[in-house]
Amino acid sequence: MIQNNDIRFPFSLGSDNHTAVHPRIMSAIAAVNIGCAPSYGTDPVTAKAVQIFKRHFGDHIDVHFCFNGTAANILALAPLFKPHHSLLASEHAHINVDECSAPERHLGLKIIPIRNTNGKLTTELLEPHLVRRGDQHFAQVRGVSITQPTELGTLYSLEEMAAISSFCKKHGLWFHVDGARFANAAERLGVSFEKLTEGVDALSFGGTKNGLLFGEAVLFLSDAARRAAVDFPYVRKQLMQLPSKTRFVAAQFTEYLGTDLWLEIAKNACDRAGELALGLSRDPRIQITQTVQSNAVFAIIERPLMKLLRDAAFFYVWNEKTNECRLMTSWSTDTQQIDEFLRLL
Repeated sequence: MIQNNDIRFPFSLGSDNHTAVHPRIMSAIAAVNIGCAPSYGTDPVTAKAVQIFKRHFGDHIDVHFCFNGTAANILALAPLFKPHHSLLASEHAHINVDECSAPERHLGLKIIPIRNTNGKLTTELLEPHLVRRGDQHFAQVRGVSITQPTELGTLYSLEEMAAISSFCKKHGLWFHVDGARFANAAERLGVSFEKLTEGVDALSFGGTKNGLLFGEAVLFLSDAARRAAVDFPYVRKQLMQLPSKTRFVAAQFTEYLGTDLWLEIAKNACDRAGELALGLSRDPRIQITQTVQSNAVFAIIERPLMKLLRDAAFFYVWNEKTNECRLMTSWSTDTQQIDEFLRLL
C-alpha cells in the first residue's frame, strides 16, 4: 500500500485537476460502496442525483453521466450535429486546442476557431462566419460553443449570454456551453444555475475540476435539444462512456449539488485567485494580462523569476513567446499557501 510519505505531494497552481478529491466527495463514494445496486444508471442513487440536477436547472431537463470532460463535450454535441456541419468556438476553446481533435474524429464536424482577446465570443465576432450558409462547398455553421468561465478565466455576463442565445435562435443555431467550471461562474455572478442557462441548448457540466474524483454530466436543456437527443443513450454507449457502476459517479454529484458544497468550493477557489492576483499585481516584474473573474490568473512573468516561482509551486507557461503563465487555484488552496508563494517575490 502506498503511504503519503512514499510520494511527494507538492503545492500546485498548475490546475484544479491537480488537487486531491474533496473529503466529503470521497466520503460520499464510500457511503454507497456497500451491497449491490442495479447497473448502468438504473439505481436509486443515480435517480436521486438526476432529481438534484433538476432542482438546480429545472424539471424539463435531461441529465446523463459520463467519465470525463472531453467525452462530455462530444456527447453534448453528438445529437445536434452532422458531419457536414461546423461549430463556432473561441480560438482558446478546450474543444479546439485541448481535445486532440476528438470532436472532429468522432463527430466529423468542423470547428471554426474565432480570434478574440479575452476568451469570449460576441455576436459581432460570430456574424461574419454565417456568410457561406447555403453554399454546398462549405461546412454549414450549425452551432456556437462557449466556455463559462472561459479558458482565460473571464466570465460571460447574463447579458452577453443572452445576446449569443438570441443570435443562435435568430439563425437556427444550437447553443452549447462547456461548463467544466460552471459552478465558479454561478458563484461569482451570484445567480442560479437555471438563470445562467436560460437560452442554452446543451451543457457539459464539470465535476472533476471541482473536487470530484471523476465524472461529468451532460445536460440537454431546451425542448428542441431534448428531442434531438432522444437517441442519446445509444450514442453514449457507442462512445464507451456509459458507466456500469453509475452510482459512484452519481453519489459525488449528490453530495456536490445536493448540499452547498459546490458553492463552498467555488467561492474558495475564486477568492484565493483574487488574493493571488492582488499580490502578483504589486510586483513590477509581473503583468496581469486578463481580468481575474474566476479561479485563473494569467500573468506575464520575467523568465528568471518564473523559474524560481515554479520551483516553489508548479504552474503552466501558457505562451512561451511572451512568458505568459496560467496560475490556477482550487478547493484546497488556502490563504497561507498563497501568502507563502507571494513572499518569494
